Amino acid sequence: MALRGGAARWIIVAMVFVAVMLNYVDRQILALLKPTLEAQFRWSNQDYANLGTAFQVATAFAFLGTGWFLDRVGLRLGFALGVLVWSLAGMAHAFAATVPAFFAARIVLGIAESVGTPAAVKTAATYFNHKDRQIALGIGNIAPNIGAIVTPLFIPALAVAYGWQAAFLVAGGLGVVWVVIWFAIRIKPIALDAVAPAPVPWLSILRSRETAAIAIAKVLSDQVWFFMLLWLPDLFHRLFDLPQGTLGLPIALVYGMAACGALTGGYLPTRLIAHGWSVNRARKLTMLGYALLVLPVIFVQSVDNPWVAALLLGLVLFAHQGFSTNVFGVTTDITPARAVGSRIGIAAFCGNLCSIGMIQFQVYALSHGWGYAPALAICAGSYLVALLAIHLLIPVIRPTP
Repeated sequence: MALRGGAARWIIVAMVFVAVMLNYVDRQILALLKPTLEAQFRWSNQDYANLGTAFQVATAFAFLGTGWFLDRVGLRLGFALGVLVWSLAGMAHAFAATVPAFFAARIVLGIAESVGTPAAVKTAATYFNHKDRQIALGIGNIAPNIGAIVTPLFIPALAVAYGWQAAFLVAGGLGVVWVVIWFAIRIKPIALDAVAPAPVPWLSILRSRETAAIAIAKVLSDQVWFFMLLWLPDLFHRLFDLPQGTLGLPIALVYGMAACGALTGGYLPTRLIAHGWSVNRARKLTMLGYALLVLPVIFVQSVDNPWVAALLLGLVLFAHQGFSTNVFGVTTDITPARAVGSRIGIAAFCGNLCSIGMIQFQVYALSHGWGYAPALAICAGSYLVALLAIHLLIPVIRPTP
């Protein structure tokens, strides 16, 4: 289908939305089925953390190449290959019978899923101008949250009705369908040089202050996101003794609030700029507001109601997604569209790799009886430090033509 006109570009946003949503469905299934798989395969907390670490390491190092790969072979082919491989890897979990088999499937899933983030940001830079790009990024950044809402609502029920293998097979199969539709759609981009294969000065991008700023921001914000993604079900189970069958609703509330944060992250700076604010002022003050919203997370272990805890944790992920949307926005502001994949890939590598520290730290904290308080305190201050790094390394954000 060859589609023309400005409105047709939003079909691309819808496709990216679905791809990233499926990305997060595939990766979150393991966390939600942890009690079932733990009982069947006799995993320890360390085994589970090691599976999460294997995924993070694979994804992190793959980011170094997938951003460059997208820029080099082109968005259309590169994105499709990534979705196809991660869907098949997700389905492979259904056939795993041992911990090493889960490790293998998890590693391939992590490598392929690294395409998702640079592809989503590159798509916004390719098909949208500065006026509409932030809204497109905000909508795209809702997708992880919708995936995180859909997964706890449907996956446990699907696993109970048809077995845990069915959950992996259904989610992976939907990704294969996405690839077929992606190749059937053709829409004219705004940045023509970003669609075709292009050489990219990767080392020059790597050495720049701007890349360092985006990378530090990704490290400090991603550690919160991946900590929540991997440990949130366990947190509710430990603090409030919620069984697997009732975990879904409070977790869905948390990620529902996160989805709202992504929308505001796209809307607020756009409106401020429309009212005459500079890009620099609009971005940084918006990010400051989100950073302050995270601070109440330190009180989560002091509440005795799971819904109050869900509201506090939801506020964190509301702020995270708003902040993260603007980190992506800053990247597209300061980077030509043909090189966006490489810069965000380098930053995502740093964010994913360093998030392993939070995953393993939580195992250490649980084994020493500290609970979740230290990790929540780290989460509270991460965004203010990230914003400070951006401000010091990019004193003034000036959009590229």
